[in-house]
Amino acid sequence: MWDGWPLERVLLIFAGLAFLLIFVQVYMFHSRQNFRHWAMWIPVIATPVFTVATITYAFYAATWLFYVLVVLMIAGAAAGLYGAYLHTVGVGQRVGGYSQTQNFLVGPPVILPLLITAISALGLLALFWG
Repeated sequence: MWDGWPLERVLLIFAGLAFLLIFVQVYMFHSRQNFRHWAMWIPVIATPVFTVATITYAFYAATWLFYVLVVLMIAGAAAGLYGAYLHTVGVGQRVGGYSQTQNFLVGPPVILPLLITAISALGLLALFWG
């Protein structure tokens, strides 16, 4: 089934599925915190859009969708960096701040938003590979 599929197509499908899995995790984490900050909605809304866009482009490579996807992946990379910043600030706001290693374990996961940045970068790599 996969014979003859270009690597770019496989990477886009992988990225789309990764965004879907990230959505599930982010929704659970942010629901647990009752969406206290408006920015918690960014990945909850954006990751399903990224999922649909990347998988759609993998099967329907329209020129307009390419440009939309480039913009979305750049926005995703930036949003992930912003999320990592907010999560780092959140860790510092816990009792004991950054001096308590435990805060990095039970506080906001600093690495999870960077995963959105990484998958967005993978999407960009796949788009410009060929």
